[in-house]
Amino acid sequence: MAGIGEFGLIGRVTARLSMGPTTVLGPGDDAAVVAAPDGRVVACTDVLVDGRHFRRDWGSARDVGHRAAAANLADVAAMGAVPTALLVALCMPADLQASWAEELADGLAAEAATVGASVVGGDMSSSPTLTIAVTALGDLGGRAPVVRSGARPGDVLALAGRIGYAAAGLTVLSRGFRTPRLLVEAYRRPQVPYPAGPQAAQLGATSMIDVSDGLLADLGHVARASGVAIDVRRDAFEVPRQMADAAQALGVDPYTWILAGGEDHALAATFPPTVALPPQWRPVGLVTDGVGVTVDGGAYDGPRGWDHFR
Repeated sequence: MAGIGEFGLIGRVTARLSMGPTTVLGPGDDAAVVAAPDGRVVACTDVLVDGRHFRRDWGSARDVGHRAAAANLADVAAMGAVPTALLVALCMPADLQASWAEELADGLAAEAATVGASVVGGDMSSSPTLTIAVTALGDLGGRAPVVRSGARPGDVLALAGRIGYAAAGLTVLSRGFRTPRLLVEAYRRPQVPYPAGPQAAQLGATSMIDVSDGLLADLGHVARASGVAIDVRRDAFEVPRQMADAAQALGVDPYTWILAGGEDHALAATFPPTVALPPQWRPVGLVTDGVGVTVDGGAYDGPRGWDHFR
């Protein structure tokens, strides 16, 4: 980095980026211009810190780019919106290889492109700790946002996407292994069901959330915001063979990964019981009167999810 400087790197990175249909003006000016046909803009920000949210020896720079983009794009989808753009702030040590930053940009751009979004700008700075801050923008397409506070007793809790895979992959990597590949790759590059967010909004979802910190922990946000209780059925979740084998080898209950693991960025939503759910949304529980989140009708004494300050 010290060899090519800030503006040299900016030139290299922006040359690798392509602009999607919602980008009116991309990198190169003081700010980008992004179309907002709905008249409202959905916005969210997430931060990844080297050694805290990722390790460079556990995946490539491109993998980190995919993960950083996915964390934000999933939040936009969880509002029922379609992502349109990403802004990226990158703080790097001066001895970081410029090629690492370029490959990071490739991963960010590739993940954004899966939903038709673009990396439209950002900032760079030197820092002793490699830090990536991403802001995502999205468009609601005329729909009302799906918030956390709309769940009502009698609603069906449903999930779109994989759950527990990334958490299992993290455990595998933290124990010094690189297989099963299915789990390790799930940690490195989440497979996020982005279209399921706007689809849920169209179906009449009453609440929705991106499962990033753990299913039970994130459902706790919905339960508190909505003033309801949520019960999760353990038998609604299939434990794939690779996960079961890894759990046995590592001495872990696989349901710990499923119920408390995040970073697959599955979408959890509640729907009125009259809604016919399409195949990508599978029922996993029920909203009831009361407080908090239970499993199979009772208290759950295992881990519930991630908290940065605990």
